[in-house]
Amino acid sequence: MSWLEIIGFITVIYYIVYFVLPWFIDCDIQLYFKSKFGQPIEVLKGQIIWITGASSGIGESLAYELAKIDCKLVLSARREEELKRVKENCLKFNSNLKDADIHVLPLDLCNLQSHEKALNSVIEKFGKLDILVNNAGRSQRANWEKIDVKVDKELFEVNVFSLIALSRLVYRHFVANNNKKGYIVVNSSLAGLFGVPFSGSYTGSKHALHGYFESLRLEKLGVAEVDLTLICPGAVATPILTESFTEEVGKKFGEPAEMQAKNKLQAERCAYLMAVAMANRVKECWIAHSVSLQLTYLARYYPNLAHIIVMYLGQTFFQRLRDNRETVKTENK
Repeated sequence: MSWLEIIGFITVIYYIVYFVLPWFIDCDIQLYFKSKFGQPIEVLKGQIIWITGASSGIGESLAYELAKIDCKLVLSARREEELKRVKENCLKFNSNLKDADIHVLPLDLCNLQSHEKALNSVIEKFGKLDILVNNAGRSQRANWEKIDVKVDKELFEVNVFSLIALSRLVYRHFVANNNKKGYIVVNSSLAGLFGVPFSGSYTGSKHALHGYFESLRLEKLGVAEVDLTLICPGAVATPILTESFTEEVGKKFGEPAEMQAKNKLQAERCAYLMAVAMANRVKECWIAHSVSLQLTYLARYYPNLAHIIVMYLGQTFFQRLRDNRETVKTENK
């Protein structure tokens, strides 16, 4: 067999693997192999990890996952009582943890003036910070053309500007106090990679996060050892739908999510895979059920083919894939 034949054979096998394997896994292929053969999540043991949006959903489940391996946690969100509940559960998951190992730090991220005080509270409590996990955020269900621009601004305040402001503050802290070392994790979305129907402002906010943080990654090459991971989940069983923005200012979507839908990943599984990504310092990862995963590979590597398939499937398919039902009626029907 000639070298060209060998190279051709390897290429064919490579594409077959990338076409077949995503039908049987719930994360991208790199993360899948990291979960099997990479660093175990126990390498995070003992690290000081600050999680925003820790009072429910993925943030709550991630707190439990990290508590199991003796991480010291800072839990932030607006609802202090819910944070206390999460803390109590963390202590139940791991009897080795002491009350002082988990710091409940109520925080309204949109109050930018409170960020420095919050960071100082973390440093006063633990003496340092190893990892910031930007998990807070809200989703949206709305017709694109009917969205009030004030909704766009408010959603960007929550999902982008508050997160960027805190990350800049923490980055400066890492450079000044951690010998230019640190780690920032950003919980983005598959919506940060391609358009998602009936979530125009939300999709725009997630695309913005990728723009901001990819710029940071490239700008600081060889300057500082501050690692960055962009986590991109698909549909996950969390109560986020109830609090989702709509097209009207001050109006929440209000309807409960279907927590046991087949197309949704459980928050506990998503949190475990996030921990794997953190342990292995992956740059970007996708976490979703197989159909969403295959569509993501198509959109990223075969955009022309993806366009044809998307046109065939239609927007209702994507609503059912995400919410297990048609949550928003298109105005064009």
